[in-house]
Order: sequence, then C-alpha cells, then structure tokens
Amino acid sequence: MFYAMFLEGQSLWNVPLLAFLICIALLYVVLVLSFTKIKLNQKQPLLFFLSLGIMYLAFGSPFEKISHLSFSLHMLQLSILYFIIPPLFLLGIPDSFLHYIQNLTLFVRVSKFFLAPIAALYAFGVLFLMYHFPVVLSTISQNTVVHNGYLFVLLLLSVRMWGPIAAPDLNNNGSTRQNKRYLFLSGLALMPACLLFILTALVGGMNNPLLTELTANLCISPSQLDSLNLLPAPFNTRLDQMFAGILMLGMHKFGLILTVRLGKKVNSGTVVGMVD
Repeated sequence: MFYAMFLEGQSLWNVPLLAFLICIALLYVVLVLSFTKIKLNQKQPLLFFLSLGIMYLAFGSPFEKISHLSFSLHMLQLSILYFIIPPLFLLGIPDSFLHYIQNLTLFVRVSKFFLAPIAALYAFGVLFLMYHFPVVLSTISQNTVVHNGYLFVLLLLSVRMWGPIAAPDLNNNGSTRQNKRYLFLSGLALMPACLLFILTALVGGMNNPLLTELTANLCISPSQLDSLNLLPAPFNTRLDQMFAGILMLGMHKFGLILTVRLGKKVNSGTVVGMVD
C-alpha cells in the first residue's frame, strides 16, 4: 500500500510516552498496594491499566501516524481520547484516593480555578466544534505544538466533564433526574461538532489538512493527493467525512453506556477503604 511511504523512516513507536505511562502505572501500583486493600486483579486497577494501554495504542503506536491519512481514522482516535480513556481512567481510581486528594489543602486552593463539570462540558463542546471548522483545523495543524496543545486542553476538559458520570460520589451525589439530565446535555453538547462534519460532507467536503501536513516533507503537491491511492475507498471521500461525524456520535454514546454500566459494577463490588 502507498501509505507505507509515509511511515518509512519515521519513528512509529513513541518511547517517551511509553516510559511516562509505565511510570504512571508503577506509581498507581505503589499507592494501591500501600494505602488500600484493593488487589491488582480487581476491576478498578484493571480499568486503570486498560485506560493507559488504550492511550498508548492510540497515540504511541503506528496508528497515530496512520490516523492522519483520513478524517474517519483521526476522529476515531479523538473519540477514543475523549470518550473512552477519561471515564476508564476515572473509574480505575479508588474513591478513597479521590476523596483524600479532594481534601488536601493544595487541591482545595487550586480547585477554585477549576471549571465546574457543566462549564467544562460546554467549553469542551465549543472548542471541539471549533476544531472541526476547516479554517481552524487547517491553521492549528500547521504547528505541531499548537495542535497538540489544543488537543491537550480538550483532554483536560474531557476528564472534568466525565467526572459526574464516572465519579458521581465526588459530585455531591446528584439525584437520578439530575444525572439523566447531565447525560442528555453531554450528548447535546457534542452534537454540533458531529453534525458539522456530516453537513460539510453533504455540501462538498473539505481537504484533509492533517494529510497535507503529513506530506509536506514529500515531493507531492496538494493537487496530487486526491489521485494517490493512500487508503482504499471510501477513505478520503465525502463518505469518509460523513462517516467521521456518525462515528463520533456512536463512540460518545458507546462511552456513556460503557461508563454507566462499568460504574454500576465497580460500585456494586466490595467497598474497600484506605488502610489504617
């Protein structure tokens, strides 16, 4: 396949990211074994390790480069980053840790600058929508630092907005009606970004700026990209963009259902507190 040319000579596995995630995992193991009675083969540690593993597969493996070859692959990567990894990460942290951190003086002072979950949800929805505007995506994709910084801010907001769903005990134990309303608002906030992709595809589609950036170091003009057999149809077509929007909606819905069901299983298990 022609896409092999894009991967040739590039570092396909992100070793620094792997080292960072291993350090996070080791720190988690030390804290769990030292301060709780939770065993590493229980649900919460497994969910935590799963979130780290998915993070590396999505952003530290060759898929990170391949995802730039089409809109649908890139949106699959972002959906994993914002709709799957944060809830798994939060579900994997013992409630005793979260409550302990929440009561720390430093955290109390810093938390004053945190956005409320509902505000983080709306902020994420606005920034995520802006990311999908062709002019914004084309502009920020020209600078790797700016692009990664934008995605990192979205990640922080996504962790905050998943709090009431993945860690409801830390959000004043809202009523069932309030939780259902938050779930509804969560889907509503993400709807404009997904619909924008679908409408853009129906109107006429747009060029993939991430693919343009990826081919910048090759002797290929933008006009030649459409004729290259990078990926088989329907990738890099109007159908690809339309599918990207539908895929994001589906992944978000899947993330909500998965989080609610896993949360019930985790909470229904044995409650284990901090070691005396």
